[in-house]
Amino acid sequence: MATKSLPARGGTDSKAISTGAPNQTLYCTNLPDKKITKHDLRTSLYALFSTYGTVLDVVAMKTEKMRGQAHIVFKDVQASTQAMRALQGFEFFGKQMKIVYAKGSSHVIAKLRGTYVAPVDAGPAPVSTDLQKSIFSGPPGALPARPAADTGAEGHGVKRTREESDEEAPMDEDSDVPMEASSDEE
Repeated sequence: MATKSLPARGGTDSKAISTGAPNQTLYCTNLPDKKITKHDLRTSLYALFSTYGTVLDVVAMKTEKMRGQAHIVFKDVQASTQAMRALQGFEFFGKQMKIVYAKGSSHVIAKLRGTYVAPVDAGPAPVSTDLQKSIFSGPPGALPARPAADTGAEGHGVKRTREESDEEAPMDEDSDVPMEASSDEE
């Protein structure tokens, strides 16, 4: 049962649509792309297709490449087959839908089966600074040299002792001066 051809519904053209191998994911084309927002498109597709079975996911994007297309993921193959047969050529917001089985399995199905492997993204190489290069290209445990600082002066990175921190008077919460009046901004 490699491919099966179904005549388009509602049209006089006798073109057959090759549906592909049965799959839980349906690939819909010829969807409206300008009259409707992405959220409304996904909601409408979910409402339409959920009458034929449990819909796990609806993937509809508005990018240049994926405009007018969507993937509908069902829980089982029987539901996807029933939906495809019933909705083939269905007029959806003024356009006749074309529905076939998706070529591959959906990530949602792979996650449910426990066979999902995250794709390796071969994006642009991260930009690293000289400090990062000196830290990460050295041997383990090696750190770059610290800049020279006066040891006697109280400066950045020197912890204060408890006595020094107690010298400052704590803020009085029961002050009679309202918060707005004690503000330095005027």
